[in-house]
Amino acid sequence: MPVLTTRHLCAVAAAVVLTVTAPATVASAADTAALREVLFVGNNWDGTADVIKSSGDLAKIGRINVVPDKDARMAEINADPIKWIYFMAIRNSVGEGHDQFVDDMYSTPDGRSVVVSRPSFADVVSIDLATGKINWRFKVSGYRADHMAVSPDGTRVAVSASTANTVHVLNINTGQQLGSFATGDKPHENIFTRDGKYIWNMAIGDVNTDSDAPWQDWTKGDRHITVVDATTYKQVKTIDMRDKLNAIGLTDYSDAVRPAVFSPDESKLYFQVSFFNGFFEYDLATDKITRTKTLPKNPATSDDRTTMVNDSRHHGLSMSPDGSKLCVAGTMDDYATVVNRTTLQEGPLVTVSKPYWATVSGDGKSCVVSESGADQVTAIDFATGQKTVSVPVGDHPQRVRLGHVAADWTSPSS
Repeated sequence: MPVLTTRHLCAVAAAVVLTVTAPATVASAADTAALREVLFVGNNWDGTADVIKSSGDLAKIGRINVVPDKDARMAEINADPIKWIYFMAIRNSVGEGHDQFVDDMYSTPDGRSVVVSRPSFADVVSIDLATGKINWRFKVSGYRADHMAVSPDGTRVAVSASTANTVHVLNINTGQQLGSFATGDKPHENIFTRDGKYIWNMAIGDVNTDSDAPWQDWTKGDRHITVVDATTYKQVKTIDMRDKLNAIGLTDYSDAVRPAVFSPDESKLYFQVSFFNGFFEYDLATDKITRTKTLPKNPATSDDRTTMVNDSRHHGLSMSPDGSKLCVAGTMDDYATVVNRTTLQEGPLVTVSKPYWATVSGDGKSCVVSESGADQVTAIDFATGQKTVSVPVGDHPQRVRLGHVAADWTSPSS
């Protein structure tokens, strides 16, 4: 094993970024009858994905091992000093002392496979849902894989390669790279537009350093939104929220765009930023931030920015299908709440433990948040803002995505 100084490890750790909605994969009309809609819950520290009902009581259906090749991957890492350095840096920084085995996942349109990004292994794999075996593996550029997005037709998946400032776009069935594009520092979330014509990528910069004071913001790197043509993968435009925030007097606020969600007509983008307990509304036509929503602080939560995990104050945002409500995961404040999009009035603050993602249930009636601090997922009714159910899952659930499995699917044998 290579001998490293603390200085070297810290330098590498500072270059590695945080792991945290896009539409569900689409099945053809002919296949729909044979498929079952589910929610996939990625248990990042476990290396598993729980499969639960997409609505109602969210009852568990089965579980998938997303690291069936763990021994082979670890042998590769231990044989390569550079890979080992990055692996350990991810564990000791972004991973909070744990390995990161599943960041994001989407099922294929036929419900036969699930595609998973694995940060610590710097790859994307397709896993056969019937056998649990790997169909294909794609090694991302650099040393860490992060958020993904699936195209509206379910045929392409975009994945952020954190340390390479690159997004790869892959054929979801074969793993073949169809294209790639450059981003800002530490690409994070990806979103396909509803028509599939564009991909938006949010670069969040260095979130693993303690240079968190507003005057040190310049040390966090180049953070901007990159919009590309989803056919040619050529850049269409970039959006720098620094200028937009400065224009409304928020010069001390971070411009690192975290989770984001479009309004149904895609005229507005709602987004969270590092260190902020709230979110912003951005109007695409005027290229301006039009509204700011500050949400309540938990009195037990420290305002010391260095205590916020991976610079996240609030990390998780979804919208009801009719566009009337937003659901916000207040990660460091240990609550989730439903916000009226017209008035920006929040509903009850539902106590949850370190919620790290928010999505929408299959029937569109509930917001589903992952409680990474309690190893469960919780549904909150959009209409009332009240919690309806919590179900246990694996260790440190983060991303939750709608998808499909075969109607008679059961967990693969070990």
